[in-house]
Order: sequence, then C-alpha cells, then structure tokens
Amino acid sequence: MNWIKKRKLPATESIKFDNCPCLTPESLWNALHSLFNTALHRQVDFSILNEVACKPSQGWNPFSRYEFKSAISKYKDSSSPGPDRLMWRHWKIIIANDDCLSRIINIADACIDLGLWPKYFKVSITIVISKPNQSSYDHLKAFCPIILLNTLGKLIEKVFAKRLQFIVASNNFIHPSQLGGLKFKSTADAGIALTHIIRSGWTRGRATSSLAFDISQFFPSLNH
Repeated sequence: MNWIKKRKLPATESIKFDNCPCLTPESLWNALHSLFNTALHRQVDFSILNEVACKPSQGWNPFSRYEFKSAISKYKDSSSPGPDRLMWRHWKIIIANDDCLSRIINIADACIDLGLWPKYFKVSITIVISKPNQSSYDHLKAFCPIILLNTLGKLIEKVFAKRLQFIVASNNFIHPSQLGGLKFKSTADAGIALTHIIRSGWTRGRATSSLAFDISQFFPSLNH
C-alpha cells in the first residue's frame, strides 16, 4: 500500500502525532499508518460463523453480459484509477469487445465457484487528502484517506453487489428498518421513517427520543 501526501503544508504547520511533530517521511508514514490501519494485524475469531444456523440454499446463475455493461455504464470516465492505471474509459473500450467481455465474465464466475477473491483485486493506493475548512492542519484528524483499488476488481465487485442485493431484497431478507446502502433508499426515507415513529408516539401521548452513535475511526478499526 502506498501513501501519497497531496497537500503541501507550511513548515510551521507540521503534523503532530503523540505530541511530536512529523518532520521526516518515516515519522509521517508511521503516524498515518497507525491512524488508518489500526486493524491491520488484528486477529479474527471465525468460530462465530459456527453459530449461524444453516439456511436453504439456491443456485447461482452465471453472470450475463448485460450485468457488466449495465454496471460499467454508471461509472464516470474521469474517475481516478487504481494501481493498474486503467480508467473506466479504458474498460468501456475493452468491454465493447465480446471476447474480452467473455474473459472478464469467466473471471467473475470463477471467483464465485472457487470462493476466492484474487490478491490483485486487493492491491490499493491510499491518497491522503486534507479536509476542507479546517482551522489547523497540524493534526491527523484534519486529513482523510481515499482508497483506490484496481478498477477491474471494482467492476466485478459492483456486479456481485447488485446481484446479491436483488436476491436478498426479492426474498425479503432485509429488515424494513434497514435503509443504508440499498437501492431506491435515501436519507429522505430515513427522515420519513423517523417522523412516522415520532408522530405515532404523539397519537398515544408519548414522547420519542433518538440516540445516534458517531464512533471515531470506526471504518479503519474494522478488520476487513
């Protein structure tokens, strides 16, 4: 994984970590690495999967050309590429060739059949950018990482996700209260649902309170 420092800071505004200024590339690397990769070597207890009850299974049909052409049409040509340096405009040209598209579909089908996600799709470049409108840029929380993966893996992953979401939604596997990360759901839907709960309480003479969690560094702390 490579880190690219995009914003040059004045010498008087050096980033501090553990109350010490990061004056060398090595110290800056250690600071960023400790903040954004906190779960890198954390052990995972996979035995929890044994507690999941077995459910009826269904067949998985091979991917179609339409699924890939539909997925790639949503990407903007100007999106930043990953380590492979291939932008979406390049893949749109490649996929227009039937033979190339067939080979990509074969790769996707093999991932499902083998239960394997190739290491090539896990390689990434991390670009650290500064958050806008910060009063000071001498602390790490004034920056955020942008992860750029190889675009072929992102394309196959998008096709996977769209297929899986269709299956779970059509079989009513998703709780009605789940609104995030779903097609045809938005922040407005969450607001409407909350308003409905509040007004339903009012009709019964009750008050409603809500509790929101903003867990600091939640995403970097997950062992993916």
